[in-house]
Amino acid sequence: MNDQLGRRLAILAENPQCRLLVKGLRGIERETLRVTGDGKLAHTRHPRGLGAALTHPHITTDYAETLLEFITPAEDDAALTLQSLETIHSVAYAQLGEELLWSESMPCALPAEPEIEIAWYGTSHMGMLKHVYRRGLALRYGKAMQCIAGIHYNYSLPGALWQLLQSREGSNATGQDFQSESYLALIRNFRRYSWLLMYLFGASPALARSFLRGRDHQLQELSDDTLYLPYATSLRMSDLGYQNDAQSGLVPHENSLADYIKGLTTAVNTPYPPYEKYGTKRNEGNEGSAGDGEWIQISTNLLQIENEYYSTIRPKRVIRSGERPIQALCSRGVQYIEVRCMDVDPFEPIGISLQTARFLDIFLLFCALEDSPLADADEIKENAQNFAATVKDGRRPGFSLQHQGQAISLQSWAQQLFDKMRPIAALLDVQYGGKQHAATMEVQTAKVLNADLTPSARVLAALRENGNSFLQFGLRQSLSHARHFKAQQISAQDQAKFATLAQSSLAEQEQAEAQQTGNFDDFLAAYRASKLCESE
Repeated sequence: MNDQLGRRLAILAENPQCRLLVKGLRGIERETLRVTGDGKLAHTRHPRGLGAALTHPHITTDYAETLLEFITPAEDDAALTLQSLETIHSVAYAQLGEELLWSESMPCALPAEPEIEIAWYGTSHMGMLKHVYRRGLALRYGKAMQCIAGIHYNYSLPGALWQLLQSREGSNATGQDFQSESYLALIRNFRRYSWLLMYLFGASPALARSFLRGRDHQLQELSDDTLYLPYATSLRMSDLGYQNDAQSGLVPHENSLADYIKGLTTAVNTPYPPYEKYGTKRNEGNEGSAGDGEWIQISTNLLQIENEYYSTIRPKRVIRSGERPIQALCSRGVQYIEVRCMDVDPFEPIGISLQTARFLDIFLLFCALEDSPLADADEIKENAQNFAATVKDGRRPGFSLQHQGQAISLQSWAQQLFDKMRPIAALLDVQYGGKQHAATMEVQTAKVLNADLTPSARVLAALRENGNSFLQFGLRQSLSHARHFKAQQISAQDQAKFATLAQSSLAEQEQAEAQQTGNFDDFLAAYRASKLCESE
């Protein structure tokens, strides 16, 4: 155990500071495609009974009209977070009719690109901004990639914990700066060790052949409709999933918040020739046909907006009305982090288990407390290579990673990390009561010792039981999950709560559309011209 980790754990083990460990917050965003009863992409509009995707706080859509996104409130216990997620799923199923929620991260069989509908958010300026942004994503990356689903885990530690550590460690930074830089330190450690999450929880070793749309690949054939890699953990997080050439040179700038903000600001403001050839409007400067002059992307820059940056983790701050993410970070600092690399677990109806959430809490607290030196170019490259190798080959016998330029087996490095995490699990168990955190440490240790216990290995075993078909397996799991949710009794209180939220969200969208002034072109011009940070 290094000096910083041991020192910080000793501080947090003291009374009454130990209670700070249970005052952090976590929330989950789960994405899932709506599909028909035979496992094909649904073509219906977002159900009105679920409210307005633009304004509902818990039920919205991501890229595609059929890609639902469920957002839990932030809770101080992962068990409460998952309970909220279960309720949201049950409420959604009550409005889906015969449709199902797809159980996998990788999509069902997709129709031709023109038949995949982009999410619609109404005619308000903000609604059109979200829609045009998604048109730009379709133009840049294709629609199939935007139908991939994941689990996003939002995590924060209480401000009082950061204040305590700042006081004990004698930092002269402002409280906001100390907290922000501590979250950036967490992110650097996450980059170093997130290969472990892919090994333990990756659940997408196979995909439907149709997903690749003729792209070159090195996958092996499992059946007529299914391609895979025998030792892959998460093809979703490989270059076959969330990939794009434009961002390949966009190296994370996470040695400080100022560096991060500067890097994203530059990307948002830098023209990118392959996107410039499209323009921002259809047949720009040569209108005459139906649809000409229609917006097709927000800008021709490397990133249209900050959120286009595909990253496994992001520093975040709750934004105010009309505010952009970088503006929030620049003015008020980092409030929480968003982990974006987690696959949907096809064996769990809500896509994630409590055991997994408990481990994420241990892992992220470890990343926050562990010493986190600044990363140079060589380490950034090594971290990225370790992650990329694990998602494609992590279960291969004898698989090794690079640690400070030296080869080390995944099993050996994982055990070293677990040794550091066990005291954290013990502290959390003392505060929450019970032994759930210690128990999940033992479950994850067993996976390291036996790769057959990992979700990715279990998926491949299940595929073999379903004719080696990814689509058949996905449909079977989706039907099973549907039966689970339809058997749930939604309390009268929750029924009333979500009915009210649906109606109020619809009313809020209608009000925004009725009261807006000016035209969309002017609105978008002002949005693009907005100053992202005072240092610009």
